[in-house]
Amino acid sequence: MSLPAALPRPAALIFDLDGTLVDTAPDLARATNELRQHHSLPALDYDVIRAEVSHGGSALVTLALGHELDHPEHATERTRLLEFYARDVAAHSVLFPGYDALIEVCQRAGLPWGIVTNKPRQFAEPLIAALKLTPGCLLCADDLRVKKPHPEPLWEAARCLGVDASECWYLGDHDRDMQAARAAGMLAVAVRYGYVREGDDVDAWPADVWFDTSEEVINAALRAADLR
Repeated sequence: MSLPAALPRPAALIFDLDGTLVDTAPDLARATNELRQHHSLPALDYDVIRAEVSHGGSALVTLALGHELDHPEHATERTRLLEFYARDVAAHSVLFPGYDALIEVCQRAGLPWGIVTNKPRQFAEPLIAALKLTPGCLLCADDLRVKKPHPEPLWEAARCLGVDASECWYLGDHDRDMQAARAAGMLAVAVRYGYVREGDDVDAWPADVWFDTSEEVINAALRAADLR
């Protein structure tokens, strides 16, 4: 955990989805290994797949089959992967520890919260519905002309929640999340427990604060919001 002297009181908490708020790697790993099985290839270790999840479906196709973006079959295989994933996006996906309690406290106290994700809406909506989440806003990859690391989705989320972007926390597990948060003028909160590739220098991300566990995030947010 790396903290500044004091964290500002959040007017809203806005989360990245995969690897930050929800552990979706088990279901994406299932789909990735189904793609390999389709090609008569052995399953990959879960930890190998987990590290690629935040990089999206194309990265998982490359991992599974070795097909780079310019491979003639890449798009077809990505569609197949996503079809496998769509069969059940929440079979094994769960909130990271403690976030259910944090959300309950936020909703009871009237502290707005939302989600900004680069996940397409066709997968994000059924996932949050299965987990019985009711964010004040949900911005997905296909909702606007641009997506993270562009700040516009974060600005739109702040407008949706009725708060000033400069008073929001944005939490994410990827460099692009921190770039978007900084550009949007939000507190950039990096989480190290997410889907980070081996060798990635999380400390080099343009974050304002870093946390190792979801429990650390929750304690800091409750303390800053005076909700403890």
